[in-house]
Amino acid sequence: MEKKTHDATNELERYFDGEAIDFSLDVDISYLSPFEQKVLMETRKIKYGKTITYSELAEKIGSRAVRAVGNALGKNPIPIIIPCHRVVAKKGIGGYSEGIDIKTRLLELEQVNANNL
Repeated sequence: MEKKTHDATNELERYFDGEAIDFSLDVDISYLSPFEQKVLMETRKIKYGKTITYSELAEKIGSRAVRAVGNALGKNPIPIIIPCHRVVAKKGIGGYSEGIDIKTRLLELEQVNANNL
């Protein structure tokens, strides 16, 4: 357990120092519905500094239920590790469980200009 905590801390520190990092931590989301798991696992594939829209994410998992995708993202137990801040609205930044200001800061940390969304 200590090694996992150390690994998580190390990866988060590197992320907040501006390093383009894809988190390698194992995440247990088995308590979520199969749909929610699918949404979050696909979200985890979004690379540092990239964004996709809610509708693009829905399409990637073979769904047209864009609102359900947004609701699933709202149940993300570990934002940043599962980078739901990289999912944006077609016009604008969209919502975020931790607040729009935090989402904007995370995107800007990753060199995404949130004002252009």
